[in-house]
Amino acid sequence: MKGPLRGSLLVAGTTSDAGKSVVTAGICRWLARQGVAVAPFKAQNMSLNSFVTNDGAEIGRAQAMQAAAAGVEPEAAMNPVLLKPGADGRSQVVVLGQAVAEVGALDYRERKPALLRIALDCLADLRARYDVVVCEGAGSPAEINLRDRDIANMGLAVAAGLPVVVVGDIDRGGVFAAMYGTLALLSAEDQRHLAGWFVNKFRGDVRLLKPGLDMLEQLTHRPSLGVLPMLPGLWLDAEDSLGLAGLLDRAPGAAAVGGEVLRVSVLRLPRLSNFTDIDALAQEPGVLVRWATRPEELADADLVVLPGTRATVADLAWLRERGLDAALARRAAEGRPVLGVCGGYQMLSRTITDQVESRAGVVAGLGLLPVRVEFAAAKTLARPVGSAYGETVAGYEIHHGVATVEGGQSFLDGCREGAVWGTTWHGALENDGFRRAFLREVAALAGRDFTPAPDTSFSAARERQLDLLGDLIETHADTDALRRLIEGGVPSGLPFVPPGAP
Repeated sequence: MKGPLRGSLLVAGTTSDAGKSVVTAGICRWLARQGVAVAPFKAQNMSLNSFVTNDGAEIGRAQAMQAAAAGVEPEAAMNPVLLKPGADGRSQVVVLGQAVAEVGALDYRERKPALLRIALDCLADLRARYDVVVCEGAGSPAEINLRDRDIANMGLAVAAGLPVVVVGDIDRGGVFAAMYGTLALLSAEDQRHLAGWFVNKFRGDVRLLKPGLDMLEQLTHRPSLGVLPMLPGLWLDAEDSLGLAGLLDRAPGAAAVGGEVLRVSVLRLPRLSNFTDIDALAQEPGVLVRWATRPEELADADLVVLPGTRATVADLAWLRERGLDAALARRAAEGRPVLGVCGGYQMLSRTITDQVESRAGVVAGLGLLPVRVEFAAAKTLARPVGSAYGETVAGYEIHHGVATVEGGQSFLDGCREGAVWGTTWHGALENDGFRRAFLREVAALAGRDFTPAPDTSFSAARERQLDLLGDLIETHADTDALRRLIEGGVPSGLPFVPPGAP
């Protein structure tokens, strides 16, 4: 480390899924390795993947992951505004970790000035307590139709005096046009904050890219701060469904102890939430995890998982439309394993009474568990700890549905009936001992010669992923330039680049 470092930086992107979350986490890890007290921040996040902090606040999973990269405990100030889209074109607004309203896009727009003040207060608080705060933008900073009330990109950067770096995804093609176009669409005031570029997901020889980088610098008067290579198999708490495509496109590094592969089908629900629950299964050696949307994709599965959803009743209707309800009923009758988590657990119940989320009243569930569910206005946010199969299990809860168990066996505050399990606990499968014990029973019920690897550590695997991100920045970014931006703030004298200047 070259001396004390204090300041802030905002990481924006040319598009959603350009790599903002990854670069933000990588910078946090790189700085934390040097002994810098660093925190992540995202003023506004739209995501169905969320996490519960120790004090019962709900924030985006990406910010929890970035906090882990920084080596600090996640807190509500790191993601003061979280939007959770629903089935009706409306979103639940979570402010400082608590749900406050259900709004449409135009209604939400009217709330933004007040939310910007909250975000700025949270950012100022983090800056007072940490040496460096690495902020992540949302979507693109060049969404000119939304700029007048932006609270996550240039609106935040201008209000808080932040230098901005922009990440472009070269794997999509057109990265130079996306970068130049991003700058050219910004006002002179906003352009003053944009200080450099990251090219992300590059494959091949960087020397072939250099002429384009040189031209981009000449045209924009902003330097390239690094060309980050594609990291095959990277998995880290994706923010939204754009991260689903590559989520299961990876293979564990070791074979199963037993002689067979255990096959898991996960229902890809339309409003799928907290799909990070399956990460631990996908990392287990010898377990093959795949998405499913049709009955035939469940036929040879040893385990079917119904994951969480932001719209239980609407996704239950979707499931029935496709005949998946009958396929699940056949599995249960045959004693073949099914696991429901949170919204998936609610679907397995006998009845669902919902005057809160869908306002559909009483709806028949799948009837595979002896449970009644009634939605409450208040959201349950908790970090429960319990036991199952003789193993300690820690998880987290985020739900409006309150389940009343009327029979079966107790299972992680949910229940089990035959080969069907249900729980409200997210994150349970991240507990290594519990996961292995559960998979052993699944294998026995499925008649598989499968034994989980005895030494697989999900937390260690996640730490290795975070270290890869730190390595990415340390090896491929201009870290001296990053330090100067963080410490020096918004560069002076950057020229305005009008549209069509070339």
